[in-house]
Amino acid sequence: MSIDFTLPPDVDEVRARVREFMDEVVRPAEEKLYANAPNGEPDRSDIVRMIIELRQKAHEWNVWLPHMPKEWGGLGLGITAMAFVSAESARTNFGPFILNAQAPDEGNQHTLLHHATDEQKEKYLRPLLEGRVRSCFAMTEPEVAGSDPTGIGTMAVQDGDEWVINGHKWFISGAKGASFAILIAKTDPDADPPQASNTAFLVDLPADGWEIVRDIDTMAGHGNHCEIRITDLRVPGSAVLGGRGNGHLLGQARLGPARLAHCMRWIGQTETALEMLVKRAEERQLHGAPLAEKQAIQWMMADSAMELYSAKLMVLHAAYKIENDQPFRQEVSFAKHHVANMLWKVVDRAIQVHGALGYSTDAPLGRMMTHARSARLVDGADEVHQALIAR
Repeated sequence: MSIDFTLPPDVDEVRARVREFMDEVVRPAEEKLYANAPNGEPDRSDIVRMIIELRQKAHEWNVWLPHMPKEWGGLGLGITAMAFVSAESARTNFGPFILNAQAPDEGNQHTLLHHATDEQKEKYLRPLLEGRVRSCFAMTEPEVAGSDPTGIGTMAVQDGDEWVINGHKWFISGAKGASFAILIAKTDPDADPPQASNTAFLVDLPADGWEIVRDIDTMAGHGNHCEIRITDLRVPGSAVLGGRGNGHLLGQARLGPARLAHCMRWIGQTETALEMLVKRAEERQLHGAPLAEKQAIQWMMADSAMELYSAKLMVLHAAYKIENDQPFRQEVSFAKHHVANMLWKVVDRAIQVHGALGYSTDAPLGRMMTHARSARLVDGADEVHQALIAR
């Protein structure tokens, strides 16, 4: 079966408009933000202020919410088209946030659109799409392997018309400042199959019994990846999302496209690193000639270009299968493993070609690399995807 990835003219116009918006509006604002920041790291409040200002411009440029249906205020792009648009937005640090297409909100938006009741959509989805609130997705736990959510220890016990929840979560991205959480808890520990033991709950934040213990330090510093202690948290029966016992299915349905969305953004970051590598190789002189004339550097360029090309094809094929209701799980694992490792290798080569400058904080590559290392862990470690592919 032939597959044509040529974008329709109207979609390609959106892709080009997003690139222009990133180049002319977002990147200059980011450069100003970092230039004025003490020690090169801007304060979180300054980042939030910039994002809020640029979100208004995103509306003016008609690039807001590209992945959501038009009846919900979006541009109505499918996942294949979003493969191009997400890559364009991720060529900057905060582009996805400015389009309101960032993790974890993007995945939560899709989840609510497909699984929430009408009342839940009005209460949670609409303000999320309008950019008035943020959200988080609380599943991962420190005591349990993240690749096996059937083993989570957070328990929800029914008490009359309410549920009482106790547990421990961590690496809950976006938890600080979120107005609500999609929380996965075990409601039926003896369920058969075990995948039917978990339920998803919508939790209004802040809430009694929901304690943010800390923003976990990572190689890349603070990233609003929080540890959460849940103690006698009470939610009403109407807080159940997608039906009792469907938390695992809901989470898996969310994670497939979300993994691919990560890959789309990583492709944009890889393109930026490769462009920096090539520019440095063309401009840097060694023994009377540019680095680009050295065979070792040419191999770095060629390897990076080939790996990026294959990554794009993997992502597009997986997106095509999702959009056309075909089995996609293995193809998403192909992409998740390959793109995460490709990002790391290309950024590493770019640092190598930049030499001492690449290792310094004068260039953004060091910061890019610390973030890139997480790509091989988030939404399933490399080994999990390799095992799935092998099966």
